[in-house]
Amino acid sequence: MANAYENYQVVARASSDVERRFMASVYRWMTMGLLVTSGVAWYVASTPVALKAILGNQFVFWGLIIAQFGLVITLSAAVNKLSAGAAGALFILYSAVTGATMSVVLLAYTGASVASAFAVTAGTFLAMSVYGTVTKRDLAGWSTFLFMGLIGIVIASVVNIFTKSSMLAWVVSCAAVVVFTGLTAYDTQRLRRMAALGGSVAALPVNGALALYLDFINLFLSILNIFGGRRN
Repeated sequence: MANAYENYQVVARASSDVERRFMASVYRWMTMGLLVTSGVAWYVASTPVALKAILGNQFVFWGLIIAQFGLVITLSAAVNKLSAGAAGALFILYSAVTGATMSVVLLAYTGASVASAFAVTAGTFLAMSVYGTVTKRDLAGWSTFLFMGLIGIVIASVVNIFTKSSMLAWVVSCAAVVVFTGLTAYDTQRLRRMAALGGSVAALPVNGALALYLDFINLFLSILNIFGGRRN
């Protein structure tokens, strides 16, 4: 009986170590992606030549948007086939492309608004990620609500491209804050459970970093849209 208990402790410690290493890798990749996005966004916004090349040409700008979708689909669909290096390179490329398209944010809002929104987002993300780690509650039940909310946000956003309603944009941003705040906790718990089960796929930490990165970026943009002060 004692030997069985000791073996259980060894297995539990080993599982915990695997989970910690996996999540540490996830957060490292996510942080690297955010740094690349921030750096590229700042560079494009402060470099007239780069800004003109991207925003002054609709084909280039929409090409970058399409590239973003393509990279996300590739990273998500081919996670079982990609090596860790290939997945990491695609993620960094995606982060750079996102930074280029997000340069318009730095131009539309004041620097103080961007900094405040980033600080609020970081605090919210940290709190919900900790919650997803320590809670004993199974957050899997949130998935349907969050998925339906995400679909609603996408549809409303597409509709607002044509209606250009400031009220609808505000409502969508408020809904997005709720959805992506919930997704941060849900994805954190999901990734930790995945790690506890092994997480042996080489590209899985990068795929997990992409999920949390998207939660962070979308939460940031939603908070900025609600509270941000625009430049005159």
